[in-house]
Amino acid sequence: MKKTAVVAIGGNAVNRPGEPATAENMMKNLAETAVYLADMLDSFEIVITHGNGPQVGNLLLQQEAAKDIVPPFPLDVNDAQTQGSLGYMIALTLQNELIRRGIEKEVAAVVSRLVVDENDPAFKEPTKPVGPFYSKEEAEKLMKEKGWKMVEDAGRGWRRVVPSPWPLDFVEKEVVREFLKSGIVAIAAGGGGIPVVREKDGTLRGVEAVIDKDRASSLLAIELDVDMLIILTGVEKVYLNFGKPDQKALDVLTTSEAKKYLEAGEFPKGSMGPKIEASIKFVEETGKEALITDMSKLKEALEGKTGTRIVKG
Repeated sequence: MKKTAVVAIGGNAVNRPGEPATAENMMKNLAETAVYLADMLDSFEIVITHGNGPQVGNLLLQQEAAKDIVPPFPLDVNDAQTQGSLGYMIALTLQNELIRRGIEKEVAAVVSRLVVDENDPAFKEPTKPVGPFYSKEEAEKLMKEKGWKMVEDAGRGWRRVVPSPWPLDFVEKEVVREFLKSGIVAIAAGGGGIPVVREKDGTLRGVEAVIDKDRASSLLAIELDVDMLIILTGVEKVYLNFGKPDQKALDVLTTSEAKKYLEAGEFPKGSMGPKIEASIKFVEETGKEALITDMSKLKEALEGKTGTRIVKG
C-alpha cells in the first residue's frame, strides 16, 4: 500500500518574490509545482494544503479601492474566496500534469472550515497584519467605525492586525478522509482554512481571524493519521544561525532539540518558527516523522538524501 502524507506548499509555489501577482504567473508557477507533486504519487496518496496570505492581501486591496462602489466582505468570506480560486488553480494544473502522464486520478479542492476557540488568547491580542497600509487619520477613523485594531508598521503606515488562534477541529475532515481512502487528491485547509467558532447549539459562525497554514496542516495531518507531514518551503534544509557565515544545516532534528532551538530564537516567528512548531505537534501526537525541504528537492528528500526530518525524541 502507498504511504499517506499531508503536503503543505509554500507561497513561492504560487507567487515568486518580486514578480507581478497575475493569474498567468500564478498558473505558470503552479504548473511547475504540479510536476513535483505528481512525482510523489507513485508512492504516496496525498492531501495538499497551501497558503493564501498574498492573495488575501491583494483581495483586500481591491476591496479597499472599490469600497465606495461595492461593500467589502469580512475576512472569513475573503478566506473562502481565495481558497476557491487557489484550489481551482492547483487542481487544474495538477490534473493537467496527470493527464499528460497518462495517470487517471481525480483532484478536488475542498473549501475548508477550521474550528477555533472564541476564548483563545489571540482574540484579546491580535497580532497578524492583513490588508493595505493606511494613514494615521484613516486608521483612527477605521478603529472608531469598525472596531479594528490598527498598528503602525515600520514607518510604512498603519495596518490592521487580526487574531491568529490555534485551530482545534477540521470540519470537513471526514470528506477529506474519504478522498484519501479513495485515491483522490484533496486540496484542503487553504490559507489555514476559514476560522469558525462553534456556538452552544452546535452551529458554526465565521470570525475575523487568520489561522497559520502550518498549524492547520499539522492538525489535518494528525486528524487524518497520515504517515508523514511534509512542509515545502524556500530552503533545502532547516539551519541553525541561518544566513550567517557559520550557518549549520540539520539533517535530523528531535522534538526536544527543536523546542530548545525555538526557545533560543533560532527559528523566527515570521518564517521557520511556525513550520518547526507545527512539525513538533504532529510528531509528538503521532510518533511519526515530519519533513521540511525545498520543493525542487522533494524527490531526493523522500529518498533520505536531503531535507530535515523532525523525529520524536
